[in-house]
Amino acid sequence: MRLHRGYALATIVLLIVEIGIALFVRDRIVRPYVGDTLAVILVYTGLRAITRLSVPAAALTAFGVAVVIEFGQYFHVLDHIGLGENRLARTVLGSGFDLHDFIAYAAGALIAYAVDYRRASRAPAGTRTRRPSSDSSSTI
Repeated sequence: MRLHRGYALATIVLLIVEIGIALFVRDRIVRPYVGDTLAVILVYTGLRAITRLSVPAAALTAFGVAVVIEFGQYFHVLDHIGLGENRLARTVLGSGFDLHDFIAYAAGALIAYAVDYRRASRAPAGTRTRRPSSDSSSTI
């Protein structure tokens, strides 16, 4: 396991933005779709912060997590495990299945992939496979 500080910081910032959206935004665009897009990017940065997953693997895993949660909404998993009335659980994991959410999830995965892939491709030759001793990650 490792901790990559840059991704960890991005995860914290995205979490704060997501909490702000959940607490203060009541609309039909930002909360449901921008929030879902950012949620996938949040999972992506969290994965990249603590694992050595590649860019494509992390993007696919983040998308997969969102899809599993969405199907959990379809099957009312929170109700089945006794958390259907828990406001925090319903806010974090959602409460209503919507096919349109899959578009937001795909957009989040594609944005994370594209930004990170582009960032990695701009790195100087030789730095993508070997980390200098002063890099911003540490092993846990």
